[in-house]
Amino acid sequence: MVGVFPALRFEHRHPTGESILSQPKSLHDLAGKLAAIDIAMLSTHSRDGHIASRPMSNNGEVNAKGDSYYFTWEDSHMVSDIQADPKVALAFQADPHCMVAIEGEAELVRDKGRFQEHWKPELDEWFEQGPETPGVVMIKVHAVRAHYWEGEKSVELAV
Repeated sequence: MVGVFPALRFEHRHPTGESILSQPKSLHDLAGKLAAIDIAMLSTHSRDGHIASRPMSNNGEVNAKGDSYYFTWEDSHMVSDIQADPKVALAFQADPHCMVAIEGEAELVRDKGRFQEHWKPELDEWFEQGPETPGVVMIKVHAVRAHYWEGEKSVELAV
């Protein structure tokens, strides 16, 4: 077991639809793959009942506890969506054969002291005063379920 997640089991699908399980895989391995994928699509439930998705950089940080971090503007629709409903989804794609879908709970972090732990210099391009930029908020997404596909292998992990 790594972090709070149990070992993953890859599930191969036979052409008949039957599943065939193979060796265990840890979330540590999956977190490493996700950290290497810079852009995720972050989806929220909008106030009008639709699903809203937008590309976000995870800054190369996804930990083995299932947490990832994103920065945005406090006055964005995404922040108001999360305030109304913290359930979010993340979609990652490394190449045509490696995809991950995450279901999670988002937390809005406004404590600039916590920003420092997750800030990368590349963020200064969007936030000119770095983590001290007025109006910046950090979104911490804690994964509660992950779906992973690589080639014909697929895995579902529930926490």
